[in-house]
Amino acid sequence: MDEKIKGAMEQVYTGESKALLRLQVYAKKAEEEGLPQIAKLFRVIAFSEWLHGSRALRYLREIKGTEENLKLSFESETKVAGVAYEQFIKTATELDDNAALTIFAQSRDVEEVHAKLYKEAMGHLMEETETTYWVCEVCGYVSDGVLPDECPVCQAKKDKFVEFK
Repeated sequence: MDEKIKGAMEQVYTGESKALLRLQVYAKKAEEEGLPQIAKLFRVIAFSEWLHGSRALRYLREIKGTEENLKLSFESETKVAGVAYEQFIKTATELDDNAALTIFAQSRDVEEVHAKLYKEAMGHLMEETETTYWVCEVCGYVSDGVLPDECPVCQAKKDKFVEFK
């Protein structure tokens, strides 16, 4: 693959991924403000951005078989938790920014949970076990099969968890 095309596709993937997340957050805000049609517009365009990013990712041949995708996801989560967030935490501590420090520390802790879930899934790839997950809307902590009374990362109450069946 030509390096210029590869670089452009990586930029498309990155840009579309950012747009997808931003638009999903905007849609939630519009819903909270009682603007369902605007929320719908944000969700529709977010889906379109997802399609653009997905096409670029496929072109880059970043999508492998599920076993390899689990392995790559595990490695990515481990790297992010152990390297990137540690540096972010150090910077926030040096700058005495407690709000950023809280976000970085909680995100690091949650990334470690993600890595654990990926590792467990790799060990049970062939099993037909159906699991319900619960995700904390405050910090992103993922609970595997059990709705906790309180989030172990940010202490949010169980009404702040979203169920994924």
